[in-house]
Amino acid sequence: MKKNIKLSIIPLLFISLLTLAIAGCGSNGTSDNGASGDSTKVKVIDIPLTQEEYAFGVDKSQPELLTQVNEFILSIKSDGTFDEILNNYFGDGEPKAITSAKLDSSKDQLIVATNAAFEPFEYTAGDKYHGIDMEIAALLAERLGKELVISNMDFDAVCLSVGQGKADIAMSGLTIKEDRKEYVAFSDAYYNAAQKVVVKGEDTSFDQSQTAADVEGILSGFSSDTKIGVQTGTTGQFYVEGDKDWGFSGLNATAVGYKNGSLAVQDMINGNIDYVIIDEAPAQFISQAINNLN
Repeated sequence: MKKNIKLSIIPLLFISLLTLAIAGCGSNGTSDNGASGDSTKVKVIDIPLTQEEYAFGVDKSQPELLTQVNEFILSIKSDGTFDEILNNYFGDGEPKAITSAKLDSSKDQLIVATNAAFEPFEYTAGDKYHGIDMEIAALLAERLGKELVISNMDFDAVCLSVGQGKADIAMSGLTIKEDRKEYVAFSDAYYNAAQKVVVKGEDTSFDQSQTAADVEGILSGFSSDTKIGVQTGTTGQFYVEGDKDWGFSGLNATAVGYKNGSLAVQDMINGNIDYVIIDEAPAQFISQAINNLN
């Protein structure tokens, strides 16, 4: 939901692998408003534009699975397992590689629909999956006594896949949203998130901003000539284009959709768009990975 060499030729996999060496995203070289004292390619404006909750999207025809998922979420949050998983990506822990089995209708499998380009929630390294959601998926499958199958697809197909009965559950950094309830039954929320602005390192447009209203005031002043990159089908797109369900009035700026946030940030660095608005955790990871290439 991207160096003096063109960043677009750097494989996304390399960026993903590089981030595994980052201790955590709590310290990102930015001040309260995202300004950086160092020479960096990109920086995150550290002011949340939205407040949202992530949940899993369960097949509506499997109410027993929804109950099991909610019980599982409560369990891992109560016994410290969820905090341990978060520490693997935001602290000093080590991300775990998750293997997907091959789809086999003769076996008892849990089919998870995801978009594995949303670090740190789901991403790939080689033929393995990594991320907060993927580690949760592996534990859930183990709890249910099922073999885990991960089905990787474009983000805007994730909920649809579950709604069509092609997957049991969507685990892809999903924000609870009314129109998605047409396809899935949402579990209890497991993570709070927000949208943030990513800018070029030398950009000072938001340096004096202290509140969301300050940032929104600047964004609302942009014309359609200003291009803002978003991950297609995510809250960032809804924020820029406007969405009644969310209460987003939209911006005059033009939204440019990408399959993932990394591609959007790469295109910003290459000068094809002006800003990026994506979820905060991927924003931090992508920015740190790019800046660590300096």
